[in-house]
Amino acid sequence: MAIQKVRAFFNLDASGGIVLALAAIAAMIVANSPLNVWYESFIHAPVSIQIGDFGIAKDAHHWINDGLMAIFFFLVGLELKREVLIGELSNVKQIILPAGAALGGMIVPAIVYLLFNYNEPEFWKGWAIPAATDIAFALGILSLLGNRVPNSLKVFLVSIAIFDDIGAILIIALFYTSELSLSSLAVAGLCLPFLYLLNRRNITSITPYLLIGVIMWIAVLKSGIHATLAGVVLALFIPLFDRTDPEHSPLEELEHDLQNTVSYGILPLFAFANSGISLKGAGFDELFHSVPLGIAAGLFIGKQVGVMVMCWLIFKLGISTMPRGMDYKQIYGAALLCGVGFTMSLFIGGLAFAGDTSLFDERLGIIMGSIVSGIAGYIMLKLSLKDSVSGTSVDLTRH
Repeated sequence: MAIQKVRAFFNLDASGGIVLALAAIAAMIVANSPLNVWYESFIHAPVSIQIGDFGIAKDAHHWINDGLMAIFFFLVGLELKREVLIGELSNVKQIILPAGAALGGMIVPAIVYLLFNYNEPEFWKGWAIPAATDIAFALGILSLLGNRVPNSLKVFLVSIAIFDDIGAILIIALFYTSELSLSSLAVAGLCLPFLYLLNRRNITSITPYLLIGVIMWIAVLKSGIHATLAGVVLALFIPLFDRTDPEHSPLEELEHDLQNTVSYGILPLFAFANSGISLKGAGFDELFHSVPLGIAAGLFIGKQVGVMVMCWLIFKLGISTMPRGMDYKQIYGAALLCGVGFTMSLFIGGLAFAGDTSLFDERLGIIMGSIVSGIAGYIMLKLSLKDSVSGTSVDLTRH
């Protein structure tokens, strides 16, 4: 019976988000208990790999953020490639609305954050923290509403999150890159022709791709560009189809194999290593500093305003139409859920501030903004879907 219950839990759409939330809560509890000494020892434990004179020495926290999260970004890259080639993003008409919504949902939160910190130029580098949506949490919350949720709403939310991921990847590459090592970049660049040849020759075995990918990851790590971007680039070369066997998809097979590892292993570990916020000695100034407040406001206010304004403009200009089975109330509920920015926001926050400041903790703003957005989005969608079931909602697809 116990095994059946465990299997039933992991079959839930919300299970990934629940495990992620439990990992974050566990980190908060441990960080504010006598076990904090153990927690700090764990995330700062030195880990090194040495081969002759070449070596990589980092603490456990950096191995998780730079190493394991590269696998997460690799999975994101696989999902992006599949969606663009054969999925929801393969039709230009279908991508206009979520792409515009995602753009608004990245620009307005950044503006809100900067308004909170306009007098503090040293904090401007955190502008991108409220820009991304955590799809695991957002879909987990959506799944709590059961089968009343129209498929068009799920597709709309997933598509926004995908474009958010693309935006976050570009932001990391363009704005969170340290001093470049041209020699390391050259090594990373040399990996690309080999990956291209593997793809062109229809090599469907994943092993050679991964071996070259590891070399590319090491080179990118040493280059000054964030190492996780190597995962995205590698994913673009994984063949979607085997030209000798159209029924076999190496990309989809690999995506399926990685899904549980990432959802129930890597992301919870990342959440645990990055959510341990100690509130001991935290006063009013730390809790209500302009950085966490700007992040929270960006996620809760900026996201919903950005998404809704862009959707309204797109409908008003006739560029796209309301998805079938949806109305403005449901779009507003989805816009609120877009303010759940946990994983990617924590990741960008770590790049922006790297734990250097003792004046504030940007993670407080991420957690506050995500919680409020998640609760508000759930309530809004529960009410709007109840209206839809009772037949009181307006069918805006006719206009």
